Amino acid sequence: MSTDNHSPVAILSVTDKTGIVDFASNLASLGFKILSTGGTAKALKTAGIEVTDVASFANSPEILDGRVKTLHPKIHGGILLDRNNPNHLSQAKAHDIIPIDLVVVNLYQFEKNAMAGELPLNKAIEFIDIGGPTMLRAAAKNYQHAMPVIDPEDYTTVIEELQQGPLSNETRRQLAGKTFQIISQYDQMIANAYAPESSEDLHEFKTLKMKKVQDLRYGENPHQKASFYEIEGDQKTGLQAAKVIQGKPLSYNNLIDLDAATSLVADFSEATAVAIIKHTNPCGIAMEYEGSVRNVFQKALACDPKSAFGGIIATNETIDADAAESMSSMFIECIAAPSFSDEALGIFSKKKNLRLLETAFLDRNSLPNKSFSYRSIRGGILAQQTDNLKTRPELFESKTKRQPSNRELEDLAFAMTVCKHVKSNAIVYAKDLCTVAVGAGQMSRIDSAEFSAEKAKRDGKSLDGAVMASDAFFPFRDTVDMASNLGVKAIIQPGGSIRDEESIQACDDHGIAMVFTGYRHFKH
Repeated sequence: MSTDNHSPVAILSVTDKTGIVDFASNLASLGFKILSTGGTAKALKTAGIEVTDVASFANSPEILDGRVKTLHPKIHGGILLDRNNPNHLSQAKAHDIIPIDLVVVNLYQFEKNAMAGELPLNKAIEFIDIGGPTMLRAAAKNYQHAMPVIDPEDYTTVIEELQQGPLSNETRRQLAGKTFQIISQYDQMIANAYAPESSEDLHEFKTLKMKKVQDLRYGENPHQKASFYEIEGDQKTGLQAAKVIQGKPLSYNNLIDLDAATSLVADFSEATAVAIIKHTNPCGIAMEYEGSVRNVFQKALACDPKSAFGGIIATNETIDADAAESMSSMFIECIAAPSFSDEALGIFSKKKNLRLLETAFLDRNSLPNKSFSYRSIRGGILAQQTDNLKTRPELFESKTKRQPSNRELEDLAFAMTVCKHVKSNAIVYAKDLCTVAVGAGQMSRIDSAEFSAEKAKRDGKSLDGAVMASDAFFPFRDTVDMASNLGVKAIIQPGGSIRDEESIQACDDHGIAMVFTGYRHFKH
């Protein structure tokens, strides 16, 4: 604690005032002299706690509209004083510097006030904290003598340990390390605000501040531990904002599949859509402009009911009693929807292990686009712009003698939108705005086309009159020839192969319409 028979000194200046009155009261009972500023001083005085204003302590007034409050030698000299250094002690005495033992500061809420409010930079800078980080960094550097406390969650630990005697070196180190970590993330958030105003910009340096949302039941397998983290600063428009209203805790695989299901449904804001996902790939998806959730679900289920067992369902509409009755007739792991009717919740409540997630971000009127996606690999993190490109029929380039009908154009757009969410190599067969067969993740494109067609045939489904979508170009005409034998009437693909003319000629030979989009949708 302090030297020269001074009482220990704590400086308190917090934006988040959670628990600060109780903390200050406990410090006062331990004999601390409390220095404070602004709103914190007012709150403590109102609670009857004796407080000395920093301006009075330093004999220096606040200036520049409060930009300079604590930037003074009496403050920083007191924090940085090495009490084992005789030279420091003599200088402190000469300049009437009193040691400061405790720096309790949390920072101006730049994220909440500047970023969330989307303030222009010239206004956002007023929420950049200068004095707070400077005091905290000083205390963290001199942690053996001064002690930084940046997180209100640490108040109880600090008080309990102080009540037993001096803080341990381990506690001091942990608080100092935490301080530098939080300030570093705070600075990076501000640095991002200074970056060029372009959502397409991938900066040379990128700091991701992650905060644990929850521990998960397990990882990909039960022997693997796992947790769900959110990236602080991102909009709360994803699964971190989902509300689990029923069921067992979520596993790693549940969340991976839920992300796939909700991302797919989010691409169909113009109509009622239902997707059923298994191992991140769609077993079936359907949409109707005027359809009920129950009817759309049944159409999606008909695509591959066998694979749908134990899957994940997502929809962009409220689930009512009729839809709930239909969905509850089979084993499903999770269901995500913007909301559930009371009657639907009553029906689902009979299945205690079924997880229900209220995902407000799936509401068709407020579907957001993510700017960036991240993925970990050995040795680093990959970052890319999220594939938010929409499939727009008016931009299709017809390449064949036969032109697609209006109905086929709708099915082609639907199939390509689904294809975007299928692991490459991806082939999707669709008809009447519903998937008929989905080929995913094969090493050969024609294998994806053949395997999914064979499975549809085994299930007694015909592909006659269907359309086909491919996430990337056809390297050869063989896939087109095979599609013709199945009765496919129209094909959509990006184009771009050196053998495009062969595929176009194959379509003309078989009377198939083909359109190019000009862009591919690989999903790895």
